[in-house]
Amino acid sequence: MLAGSVMAAPAPAARSAQRIKAHIAFLADDLLQGRETGTPGFDIAAAYVASQLAQIGVKPGAADGSYFQQVPMSGFRSADEGKLLLTPKGGAATPLVFGEDYVPGRNPLSPTTHVSAPLVFVGYGVVGGDRDDYAGLDVKGKIVVALAGAPASLQTEERAYYASGRTKRLAAEARGAAGFMSINTPADEVRRPFDGAVRSWKSWGVTWRDGAGKPFSPAGSTPDLASISVKGAQKIFAGAPQSFADVVKAAEAGTPPRFVLPASLDATLNTELKSVQSANVVGLIPGSDPKLKNEVIVLSAHLDHVGITSPVKGDSINNGAMDNASGVATTLEVARAFAEGKRPRRTLMFLLNTGEEKGLVGADYFARNPPTSWPIVANVNLDMPVLTYDFTDVVAFGAERSTLGPAVQRAAARSGVKLSADPMPQEGLFTRSDHFRFVEQGVPSVFLMTGFANGGEAAFTTFLRDHYHKPSDDLSQPIDYAAGAKFAAINYEITRELADADKAPTWNKGDFFGTLFGKKR
Repeated sequence: MLAGSVMAAPAPAARSAQRIKAHIAFLADDLLQGRETGTPGFDIAAAYVASQLAQIGVKPGAADGSYFQQVPMSGFRSADEGKLLLTPKGGAATPLVFGEDYVPGRNPLSPTTHVSAPLVFVGYGVVGGDRDDYAGLDVKGKIVVALAGAPASLQTEERAYYASGRTKRLAAEARGAAGFMSINTPADEVRRPFDGAVRSWKSWGVTWRDGAGKPFSPAGSTPDLASISVKGAQKIFAGAPQSFADVVKAAEAGTPPRFVLPASLDATLNTELKSVQSANVVGLIPGSDPKLKNEVIVLSAHLDHVGITSPVKGDSINNGAMDNASGVATTLEVARAFAEGKRPRRTLMFLLNTGEEKGLVGADYFARNPPTSWPIVANVNLDMPVLTYDFTDVVAFGAERSTLGPAVQRAAARSGVKLSADPMPQEGLFTRSDHFRFVEQGVPSVFLMTGFANGGEAAFTTFLRDHYHKPSDDLSQPIDYAAGAKFAAINYEITRELADADKAPTWNKGDFFGTLFGKKR
């Protein structure tokens, strides 16, 4: 460089991209061992994020005056492969084969679970609106067998709700079922190969504990006995009124049959239990308006990932660069923009939460036990933006269900980004990220996904197929950090709209989720 010359400073967007790169590099480093909830690697990540919030001037937001909302948890995982004995009517008991026919369920409420009962097939197991897959069937004291997923005829986000195992098990419990099993279709195994479930069957699940130390069971006390493969399903449906292949064909048309299966099952599960301690990281920017500051908008991004699993090509550390170091990094950029700019009228809370990969546990605990008595009026969630291409559109899950919709549309327009419909309704994404725990508490919420335009379809489907929940979700991917800066910018614009609006968001009249959960507010 010539003497006396001065290097030009990077443009703001370039500096934002550089910071996002630095955050992702740290959070996705092998040092953190995949950031699994309850591990030292997660604790390192939490300390890093808290230090970043402090550095940019975001105040501690936990009730005790720190950045850490402690989340008491119970950990649970399969202690062994379990035993599932299938007895056809008039035949001899035959064991189902672990890893081929099934992977066992886990029961956070008991170290030993034993259920022996007849099997009843309930189609999708959906109960709601004008549909009741239990109509005419007596499942009291029996084991319910339900197809994974939900009818394609349902609206995409409502379909995701009814496809949730949590929703299905509650329906089974309400009808007195003794146990529940989910059964894969061939299409399910194309999207999520059964060997992926086999690879992670020994991983820990967690649930939060209440003040008395009792584990919270989100799907009631009806135990989840097993996930059944296509191969296992063929055995279970042997001798049934219709073959499994015929059932799948009918399900694809939207009307699977429902009938008593000519078999019973004797299931024994052993679950290893332990206490787990982890924390949500919570930051706070107080609102400036004398009245509106008593309303809270939460920006959330899960900090955890799936930790260490069986090796793939010699690598066992699931670094979680896209899932969700990218979401955390962009959330930190949104926090920085607010901390360095005009104060919002409403109070903002930044939630970098634990336990998302364990069932949205940290967000559930926060939403049910917020560290403030002020009402939470909206949630903006940042989860797994796939930043391997320059996205030109986004999918805004939940936006059209409340008055969040116009704010999202205006923010997208200012950012030069289009809004698109859900391109993957079969994935049930609306119920699979932390914003849904706020929805369940009656809070209007939005969750952005990078869209399928401009090469996005290939980028997203490649990520899901080759890298999602695998060790290859690391820094070797062609990460576009400028796309990260753009993703942060559009989420800032959305949040700024909500923070400064005269009125808080409300559910649209007659909305499915507003009707189902809105009364909780």
